[in-house]
Amino acid sequence: MEQPSPSPSRRVVITLSSSVAAAAALAACAPTNAGGSSAGGTSAPGAAPATSAGGRGPELAKASDVPVGSSKLVGSGNAQVFLSHPSADTFRAFSPSCTHQGCTVEVRSDIFHCPCHGSEFALADGAVLQGPAERPLIERKVTVADGTVYLA
Repeated sequence: MEQPSPSPSRRVVITLSSSVAAAAALAACAPTNAGGSSAGGTSAPGAAPATSAGGRGPELAKASDVPVGSSKLVGSGNAQVFLSHPSADTFRAFSPSCTHQGCTVEVRSDIFHCPCHGSEFALADGAVLQGPAERPLIERKVTVADGTVYLA
C-alpha cells in the first residue's frame, strides 16, 4: 500500500515563501541596460532611465540657467542632482547626498556644505575639502545638446 507523501511543515512553507518574495524584490531592483546611455559607457548607479528623445536621460536644465562658476539643484526623484558649471564648456552633476551619512548638502557660495556634520565639497568636482566625509560626492554623467543639459 502506498503511503501518502507528507505535507511540508508550516515553517518550510513560510521560509520558501519568504525566499521567493525576497528574490522577486531583488530582481525588481536589479539594474538593466534597457535604453543604454547616449554618452557611451554605463549610467551611474541609481540613474534614471532614458526618457527623452535620442536616448538621452531626463532633461535637467537649460545650460544658460546655471552660470559659470555656480551650481544649482535640478531634477526630481532619482534624477535630482546638483548641476555644476565649473568652466565655459563643462557641466558636471553630483548627488545631493553627503557621502558621510547621507544628509542633503547645500550650496554655499563656492562649495557644497553638509549641514549635519560640516563636511565640505568642491563645486567643480565634488572632492572632499573638509571631513568627516572621506569620499567625494557621487558624480552622475550628463550630456549637453542644443543648449540643454540631460542626465546620460
